Amino acid sequence: MTLTSTAPLRAPSAAEATQNKLPKRAALVSFVGSMLEYYDFFIYGTAAALIFPKVFFANVDPATGTLLALLSFGIGYIARPVGAVILGHFGDRIGRKTVLLFTLVLMGCSTLAIGLLPDAKTIGNAAPVILTLLRLLQGLSAAGEQSGANSLTLEHSANSNRAFFTSWTLSGTQAGAILATLVFIPVSSLPEDQLLSWGWRIPFLLSALVLLVAYLVRRTMPETPVFEDIKGKDQVARFPVVALLRDYWRDVLRVIACALIATVSTLTAVFALGYATSKFGVARPTMLWAGVLGNVTALIAQPLWALLADKIGRKPVFIGGVLACAVLLFPYFMLVTSGSTTAIFAAAMVLYIVYSAPNAIWPSFYAEMFEARVRYSGTAIGTQLGFLAAGFTPLISASLVGEGPNGWIPVAIFVAGCCVASAAAASTARETHKVDIADLGKRSA
Repeated sequence: MTLTSTAPLRAPSAAEATQNKLPKRAALVSFVGSMLEYYDFFIYGTAAALIFPKVFFANVDPATGTLLALLSFGIGYIARPVGAVILGHFGDRIGRKTVLLFTLVLMGCSTLAIGLLPDAKTIGNAAPVILTLLRLLQGLSAAGEQSGANSLTLEHSANSNRAFFTSWTLSGTQAGAILATLVFIPVSSLPEDQLLSWGWRIPFLLSALVLLVAYLVRRTMPETPVFEDIKGKDQVARFPVVALLRDYWRDVLRVIACALIATVSTLTAVFALGYATSKFGVARPTMLWAGVLGNVTALIAQPLWALLADKIGRKPVFIGGVLACAVLLFPYFMLVTSGSTTAIFAAAMVLYIVYSAPNAIWPSFYAEMFEARVRYSGTAIGTQLGFLAAGFTPLISASLVGEGPNGWIPVAIFVAGCCVASAAAASTARETHKVDIADLGKRSA
């Protein structure tokens, strides 16, 4: 005789319901925070390509002014490894949440200050010097933002959907790029004198509103259970960077090489923007709208790539996307320099679809190489050292580009080489999509 229970199913408790919502909430918090950080970062890149040579570097010839403006963009990346060491240390020592609140405020205030900065005609050479210092502060902030947001979301997620939820950090990056470009499109259509006198400041001043929203969303997020667990067991590393370089130096080197894929991002967002408009007469709004369409495409594609990575693994999705980028860079430049608006839009959308594969996967792929006590530091230091190449890609590209309609070929070869190096490094990594979060970073896993 079989007895069947007629007891009603127990409704989840308030604590359980809250716990079930935390992965989604963590993804939202990371999305909004990353959107602010990269809204600020991308408006600088756009202004460096279109505005700053005439506003802050007007005392030199136009070609030199462009190079100096792109150099100031790259200098932000020099600060990022330093910020990664400092913010990674505190992120692994005192927790993810506190450091993430600090990065928000630092980025927002630095960007607002750029919007208020007098130009070179007003304060002379002090203007580009102060601009560069503020760019350094932006770089310090960005160094800790993505790595902290990745750790926060990963450590709140279930084993089966870590890539999906963590990918929303990079979706926030795409949203920040979209927002930055949408703000710049009407601004760039202003008459030249108004654009250079006050119009360019509007995107920077609007960052104060984005900062307020992001801060209110982020400040109520609890610390991750993974960090609270190692803190409760007194397993927090006293000097996380020392432990990282002692036990995980191979993984740090691997992440540095994998992060070379980011050269594709700054190539399209900064160099191609200035190159197409100045050398081929493409209208500024056309290139800006191409960036918007590309990023909207990526915003849709990234969660789908992440879902696939949760099913089949991180490596095949990451490596496939990276190698596809290496191949597609050449038709991308052919179309962008064609002058056809339709061709430019199509080129941006196709390249962004394939770039969104590694872009969606790397937050989980890199973070899962490290155990919790050094995860923030490992991801931050590895990515920011790798991102140095991305930061100087516009400057390197400007120095490599040749004359004539095919002058872009050396640039495409350079970035394609970075993609191949990234794929080669990723091929040496462990596959982690089936590893329990408590075992991540352990050699026995």
